[in-house]
Amino acid sequence: MTHKAAAEIVAPTQRQRSDLLGIAYLVTIAIVMLAWIGGLVWATIAFFSWLVS
Repeated sequence: MTHKAAAEIVAPTQRQRSDLLGIAYLVTIAIVMLAWIGGLVWATIAFFSWLVS
């Protein structure tokens, strides 16, 4: 009887909120990485442009 009572308990889950938070973190990391890579590309182009001129 103990096993049956334990099996009937439904635990509330917050999976949807957790998934949205994870997606928000991934989007934030992706934006920061794109900005960082763009900055590196811009700095490289500026450096070689200065070097050539």
